[in-house]
Amino acid sequence: MLSTLLADFRIIFERDPAARNWLEVLFCYPGLQALIFHRISHRLYQLGLPFFPRFLSHIARFLTGVEIHPGAQIGHGVFIDHGMGVVIGETAIIGDYCLIYQGVTLGGTGKESGKRHPTLGKNVVVGGGAKVLGNLEIGNNVRIGAGSVVLRNVPSDCTVVGIPGRIVYRSGVKVDPLEHGSLPDSDATVIRLLLDRIEALEEQVQVMQSQQPNDQRLVSAIAREKFSESCRLSDKEIQQYLDGSGI
Repeated sequence: MLSTLLADFRIIFERDPAARNWLEVLFCYPGLQALIFHRISHRLYQLGLPFFPRFLSHIARFLTGVEIHPGAQIGHGVFIDHGMGVVIGETAIIGDYCLIYQGVTLGGTGKESGKRHPTLGKNVVVGGGAKVLGNLEIGNNVRIGAGSVVLRNVPSDCTVVGIPGRIVYRSGVKVDPLEHGSLPDSDATVIRLLLDRIEALEEQVQVMQSQQPNDQRLVSAIAREKFSESCRLSDKEIQQYLDGSGI
């Protein structure tokens, strides 16, 4: 257990540029403190002791804001950054060198018994506020975007974003786990493509209308004017969305 705690301690200096000295990390990092409590409570849980493992995890929750069931299996070198609001269920399994941000839930989806919480492979990054629910298999080197809700298995070397979570990137290339700004926005991309296609169709309609006889052009112009008036508000709302979505 000592070697595992040392790995948990050292990984903080590798992944957090704000970590400056060992005293600061030891006394001011609730994620590390929660893992220390969990290592002890998990060992007591394995020995079959009643009450005390869960009570110790409850104390850790009160002191750190991180709730880890003593039955959860956590590998070495795991870093829980900030930690507040993290919930890890009883049958969850977390691989080595995973990075978990604040507000993450590794939970279940019902009252079924047995394995009901997710299994994370090695080097998995779970962004802030993400929810991974159910007995899922999350492969190695997976990145889960902040705020995502994952309800299905995810193969290795993938990036998952959205609600529900969708795989938007597959690659075997190792990436910096701290580069959250490089995560793609699949919703914005699809909306942008749809708008571009609508604009192209509108241009085609205008070309076809210009080739019509004069009387049909007049009817088309009147219909187009009515359509434009009804769409002005929608166009304004769409533009406001585009201005704030980063497309």
